[in-house]
Amino acid sequence: MATSMAKTAFTGNMGALKNVQRVAPARGAVKMEVVAQKKLRVAINGFGRIGRNFLRCWEGRQDSLLDVVCVNDSGGVKQASHLLKYDTTLGKFSADVKAVDEKTLSVNGKNIAVVSSRDPTQLPWKAMNIDLVIEGTGVFIDTPGAGKHIQAGAKKVLITAPAKGSDIPTFVVGVNCDGYKHDYPIVSNASCTTNCLAPFVKVLHEKFGVVKGTMTTTHSYTGDQRLLDASHRDLRRARAAALNIVPTTTGAAKAVALVLPELKGKLNGVALRVPTPNVSIVDLVVQVEKKTFAEEVNNAFREAAAGPMKNVLAVADEPLVSADFKGMDQSTAIDSALTMVMGDDMVKVVAWYDNEWGYSQRVVDLAEITAQRWAA
Repeated sequence: MATSMAKTAFTGNMGALKNVQRVAPARGAVKMEVVAQKKLRVAINGFGRIGRNFLRCWEGRQDSLLDVVCVNDSGGVKQASHLLKYDTTLGKFSADVKAVDEKTLSVNGKNIAVVSSRDPTQLPWKAMNIDLVIEGTGVFIDTPGAGKHIQAGAKKVLITAPAKGSDIPTFVVGVNCDGYKHDYPIVSNASCTTNCLAPFVKVLHEKFGVVKGTMTTTHSYTGDQRLLDASHRDLRRARAAALNIVPTTTGAAKAVALVLPELKGKLNGVALRVPTPNVSIVDLVVQVEKKTFAEEVNNAFREAAAGPMKNVLAVADEPLVSADFKGMDQSTAIDSALTMVMGDDMVKVVAWYDNEWGYSQRVVDLAEITAQRWAA
């Protein structure tokens, strides 16, 4: 079979590193008509990697329709303030962060209440008039679990993980958010890998028609792995995360069908967890209906990056490595030099993503959409 491979080229269309990183105006990925100007009162449940990234992303927004008023963190104010201010991956937070008292955290002079409860039904959401809970624990990801926040008085819940159960709608910014409705009490922002994969799969499917394919994500280790060999329900994740390549499962490829139903049953994949703290890369191989070549595929991505997927999808034309994508606002960055076409119908696409920061930007975006669609 003939093989075509895109030549490395530097383009101004999101190609330069300066354009790949932090390019989103006001950090927002979507522009929509604002239905109501009310600021939603937001609480973050679980102040771990995504919870803290979310707060940093939100703090950097201009004219946000969100007002973060409370954090539920089992470690208390001292832990929350210290880990928000100092971060091994992100560096020191530029905002002024301090513990005001045993129940209050201050970020650039804005006070945020800190509570500590492992039972969502005991959280003060009703008393605090919470509109939206950012569910970041990774635990309460089905209707009974996330619904506990609503029992406690919150009006809506946004899960920062794949949801369990078909009754919770999943949204990926840039892919299917036009279908968001205000009457959804609980929604999922999918996974970081689905947020990387779905936008460029949508482009591929619309331009060339995806028949079937497989995906591998080479993913930085996460808190769900063990630092040293120790018990874990997944025997591979039980092994030392910083010393091994750890093959494991991912539902990201199948989850694409939740936001692109026409691709149901057409994609599958695996994950390789590797000894890096952040930034991951997806390698997708698909058979397509329309005959094509590598540069045509890359041009389709460039058109999307300059148009409907601006600030969600980027194209990197320089020979970069994972560290170069740390802090990238977009959900996905196509590595154009690695795009290949075998024959004329087997397409290989490689895309980078910051699995913490880029994902958290999309959580903020989906929360902003929730505010924009809020009933008057």
